[in-house]
Amino acid sequence: MIDFTEKEISIFKKLNTPTKVQDFLNKIPINHELDGVDTVKSPVRVIRENNAHCIEGAILGAYILSLHGYKPLILHLQTTKNDFEHVITPFQDKSGLWGALSKTNHYILRYRDPVYKSIRELVMSYFHEYATDSGMKTLRSYSRPLNLNYFGKSWVNSKEDLWQIDEKLGEIKHFDIAPKEVLMKLRRTDNIERQSLKTVEWEA
Repeated sequence: MIDFTEKEISIFKKLNTPTKVQDFLNKIPINHELDGVDTVKSPVRVIRENNAHCIEGAILGAYILSLHGYKPLILHLQTTKNDFEHVITPFQDKSGLWGALSKTNHYILRYRDPVYKSIRELVMSYFHEYATDSGMKTLRSYSRPLNLNYFGKSWVNSKEDLWQIDEKLGEIKHFDIAPKEVLMKLRRTDNIERQSLKTVEWEA
């Protein structure tokens, strides 16, 4: 286990709204895994190594939100095999509406304000922009929210990769976006939409 420092804990205490947490996540460089080794780093490792990809950012975001009364939730967005899956941090505000934190290198799969009445509404806000360079829309299903309290407390400051969380996300119930006959007829994105996908925040 690796303990957080007093300075790190002080920073987390100040991140007392989802907006502040998202701004904090945005400042962390993307983990491009340039050495070819896949990782699912714990919150303390993300802070110490100062980089994160989507699931690592989602887990860190869930942890910080949990310090301020939110449930530590993450949610899996399942795609076709020719695209990258994504993990977000759904949260529910006092009015019962849903929003999400998101760590991504692209502009489209980012933060969602809490204006959605259900998890499905929240997920569908990612649908049309979730596409490949060829214009194929690829989002196919989404998981129910996974509460990280299921794993106890060791995931917060583990030295080891959190593959048990990644595996659980794949095992839990998923919900289809739409029937197959509908998905087969989806319109491809326009060229201008495809060009926008090339914009990234952190170059490899």
